Amino acid sequence: MPKKTKKIRSLQGNQVIALAAVDAGCRFFAGYPITPSSEIAAVLAEELPKVGGAFIQMEDEIASMGAIIGASLAGAKAMTATSGPGFSLKQENLGFACIAETPCVIVNIMRGGPSTGLPTLPSQSDVMQARWGTHGDHEIIALCPADLNEAYWLTVRAFNLAEKYRTPVVILGDEILAHMSERVDFPDPADLEIIHREKPPAGLEDYRPYAANGLGVPILADFFEGYRYHVTGLTHDEYGFPTEDPVISEAHNRRLIAKIQDNIDDIVEVEEYKLNDAQIAIFAYGTTARAAKAAILEARAEGIKVGMLRAMTLWPFPEKQVKALAKRVPVILVPEMNLGQMIREVERVVAGKAEVIGVQKSNGTPVNPSEILERIYAVAGAKKELALAR
Repeated sequence: MPKKTKKIRSLQGNQVIALAAVDAGCRFFAGYPITPSSEIAAVLAEELPKVGGAFIQMEDEIASMGAIIGASLAGAKAMTATSGPGFSLKQENLGFACIAETPCVIVNIMRGGPSTGLPTLPSQSDVMQARWGTHGDHEIIALCPADLNEAYWLTVRAFNLAEKYRTPVVILGDEILAHMSERVDFPDPADLEIIHREKPPAGLEDYRPYAANGLGVPILADFFEGYRYHVTGLTHDEYGFPTEDPVISEAHNRRLIAKIQDNIDDIVEVEEYKLNDAQIAIFAYGTTARAAKAAILEARAEGIKVGMLRAMTLWPFPEKQVKALAKRVPVILVPEMNLGQMIREVERVVAGKAEVIGVQKSNGTPVNPSEILERIYAVAGAKKELALAR
């Protein structure tokens, strides 16, 4: 945490994400306006030139993703922002960033879908798309803030993880987070821990741009820094040239996954809330977790012991923490603003060791505390009846 506070402000979530990106070292943004993410672009159009950065409004989301890949390969910390349909358009180039191992940050402010759907209303319906939207075997890092101070810190963390593991990182917000206002404690940027991508020393005679370091991450020179090398969306060898050699291809694809999976304890973050004595647990993420906290406090005031495991990292999925949770409680509730996406991951990991119950809706209104509380009461009542029957 920072040693001192730069300033305290009341801002909207999109503004906070944009300002956090600048503090994290973002110096290039390319995007196309789309509700409800447009304020991120508007703020960065003003702020980036002040710090020597560049803002470009592209013709569409496909080009926006291509532009930030190019800027990143040239050495800039780069970001784009979008929502629903725009995130769909980014997927092919997102896959290119994965295979070319290009650090970049993609903010997706989720809204109701499918298609144009409910463009001004909140949703959490893109969480599976964030994991599997592009094709092929790959890993992705996706972070999900629940409040605006966390939106700041997770934006900074997104850039750090992108640089450290040379990978795209997705920030999954929603319309509520984007447009609500609350107090934010902005740190002095000098106090931030900022990670920069590792670079090769000058003058290597046998430079292999896709040879891995100790973390399984390539040490890739920025363009125009003295090395010429090949970048491609094809499976490639350590020199960056395409190959169909099955041994090299298998090793390449496994390394792309291993550089994330082997460092999962460094990447995955969760919050445990009142779980020490919990008899019922909630697995939640994003702004829905705020409603869950309110429901937990009300339930506990009535003597029902409820706690929450909140995922700040959605991908990689916090399997270890969810497995441990299933050993502690017999029932896990999963509230989310969709008709059942992350609940499937919870069910997969729990593997029948606890009952998993959803609290879902997909009509553009948030899951509210009373809806979660109603399900808590139902579970607590069933547990009480079972105990009496015994």
